[in-house]
Amino acid sequence: MLDLSKRARAISPSPTLSIDSKTKALVANGVDVINLSVGEPDFSTPDQASLAAIAAITAHFTKYTAVNGILELRQAIAQKLLEENQLHYSANEIIVSTGAKQSLYNIFMTILNPLDEVLLPTPYWVSYPEQIKLCDGIPVPLVTDESSSFKITPRQLEHAITPKTKAILLNSPSNPTGAVYTKEEIAALAEVLAKYSIYVISDEIYEQLTYDVPHVSIAQIEAMRDRTFVVNGFSKTFAMTGWRVGYVAAPEHLIRAMSSLQSHTTANPSSISQKAALGALGTFNPQTINEYRKRRDYIVASLNALDGMECVKPEGAFYIFPKAKGLIGRTLTLANGEKHTIETVDQLCEFLLVEAHVSVVSGSGFGAPDNFRISYATSLANLEQAVARMEIFFSHLD
Repeated sequence: MLDLSKRARAISPSPTLSIDSKTKALVANGVDVINLSVGEPDFSTPDQASLAAIAAITAHFTKYTAVNGILELRQAIAQKLLEENQLHYSANEIIVSTGAKQSLYNIFMTILNPLDEVLLPTPYWVSYPEQIKLCDGIPVPLVTDESSSFKITPRQLEHAITPKTKAILLNSPSNPTGAVYTKEEIAALAEVLAKYSIYVISDEIYEQLTYDVPHVSIAQIEAMRDRTFVVNGFSKTFAMTGWRVGYVAAPEHLIRAMSSLQSHTTANPSSISQKAALGALGTFNPQTINEYRKRRDYIVASLNALDGMECVKPEGAFYIFPKAKGLIGRTLTLANGEKHTIETVDQLCEFLLVEAHVSVVSGSGFGAPDNFRISYATSLANLEQAVARMEIFFSHLD
């Protein structure tokens, strides 16, 4: 058999999509699984977006568009950034891609040379290190935990920077922890970064989903604007995961380079999806935050009441990242009487799925093997049922 490339062999599959596949396989076999593994809002795409897409289809807007996205959408994104984020960009400083995931990959492909280092606060979204490695870069973890509310400090950042450092990736609000950097914390990190020639990749895909700490973009700081890639999209805010529309705002010469790359990969994003995105802008319903807040408060309080669990209350996104180290080494008694010692969080998550029929994601793929991720982008009724099942499951641990 002919070999695969070293690049292909080195990449790990997405653990979030892997657990989702296992979950769907159980569901297909008639098992009632509560899926808390996938970061997909349970709200519907706004009607304005759907109607704009239908209008585009009936108007036969089904041809290639400009590689970097239609001008109308880029202008509307620029207006959104100005009004909502106090960020000044022209349409020529914006590129629209097939989801924020492609946006990130385009950035890494554009700026990284072999062995360039990218500082990556942990826990991180599972695709960050894999994309960096695909582009021949080296992810350099900056470890955080519950004691720092999952946020890096200026001192930690300065100590991590080396001559090989090409960029740092900041994700606020964070997937998987829900951590949100305050304005003061962002300013302190920017003060360190201003001393070095380093790109900043600011993943702001969850920017609308904050509770008590408002979102702040590091690009708002004048010294950071011309070195920062602001990454965003429509999947989370507007519940448009399947439409696949993301975008980047950055200085024009960087956007031109990304457009050249995109012209040889996917070219333009879907013409229909672009019109849907245009229809979605400005339609975010603040009531969404209130609903997520109720779910967050319930699931955090419920898990902290369970023996062996430690759960920090997140300030944004729709995830919690409980620490399950207190469960490792305990013995689980199955319904058939078999006993198994839980040796890793990976194993714990597997048992939760197979025995309790609750699907969560191990933290090992996020760079935090003592934790696991729960998405509360589901109904409160589902969360209540999941907690009831987990309580029964935990009662069988000795």
